[in-house]
Amino acid sequence: MTSEPTEHKNAEDEVSPDEVSPEVDAQTKALIEDFLGSTGGSTVAESEPEPTWHEQALPEGHKSGFVALIGRPNVGKSTLINALLGRKVAIVSRKPQTTRNRIMGIQTQPQHQLIFIDTPGIHTKPRYRLNKKMIEQAIASIPDADLILFVVDVSAPPQDADRRIAQLLSEKATKRPVIFALNKMDKLSLEYAEKRIENYWELLPNYADSMPVSALHGTNVQKLHTHILDHIPEGPRYYPDEQITDQTEWQIAGELIREAMLRYTHQEIPHAAAVLVEDFQKRDNGVTYIGARIWVERESQKPIVIGKKGSMLKRIGTTARKELERFIGGKVYLDLWVKVQPKWRDHEARLQELGFK
Repeated sequence: MTSEPTEHKNAEDEVSPDEVSPEVDAQTKALIEDFLGSTGGSTVAESEPEPTWHEQALPEGHKSGFVALIGRPNVGKSTLINALLGRKVAIVSRKPQTTRNRIMGIQTQPQHQLIFIDTPGIHTKPRYRLNKKMIEQAIASIPDADLILFVVDVSAPPQDADRRIAQLLSEKATKRPVIFALNKMDKLSLEYAEKRIENYWELLPNYADSMPVSALHGTNVQKLHTHILDHIPEGPRYYPDEQITDQTEWQIAGELIREAMLRYTHQEIPHAAAVLVEDFQKRDNGVTYIGARIWVERESQKPIVIGKKGSMLKRIGTTARKELERFIGGKVYLDLWVKVQPKWRDHEARLQELGFK
């Protein structure tokens, strides 16, 4: 009687996976990783990259759009844009033609993103190439906007510049809603208010909406904001959530210095002066160094800006430095010089240095 052969296996021939030595398993994985790494592969699952700001999901009905503030000089456009945003992005002054460049202020909330465009004042008799370029920038903003805020000063009757702007809006904003922002209502007595407002409405009979406001005191600003949103279409976000303006640090620094100069100088100086920031760097000690040159047009204007023993320049620098430190969030060393730059307002190369194209 013969027995059937039995299959015999050595212990080394088969080992249960549960019995593999951790050291051997780790070594094997390391070898595989080294091999795949040298050939461009990997056994580790790569994590999904974080979505960029323009890839993030937006809530249903999210609105976005560009709102251009148009008006003649000194009607309060910059004050109004700061009030609408709830923060300062544009310098302000009682002197006309304070705003020289288009400035964007960006407001991002969960349900909307509004991009406000502060424009230079439109006037009828530009004297210099600078003024012509300023007006061109303002007019160019009209067809680019989703909504126009026609800012007027109701404490005074309509002027030729207001009529000119109404004509431009009739020609260039035919498919865009226009809201009258009837500013400086705090300066107008009630007995004149109704007739004065009607005078402005008559300039542009097909306006979409209207709101009396006082940008300086904040009266009806939130109501105006609500009316603006009523006319803004649904759309994506055009800028990251944290961005509040399109200005560079250099541009903001130059504007804050010019704002201080506007505050303390008078007569022809505010219009004949410009600020060119030439250096902006954070040093090893944590202090931000800013070097800027103030241009004036005539030798007689230079001592006015400098003042007796440098007193005016020091006053301008101290005020500007405090604003710059608030903006930057740290210490600032501000270095100012004054230079005579003859006829810079009519000099193309000088204007290009200041950012005018």
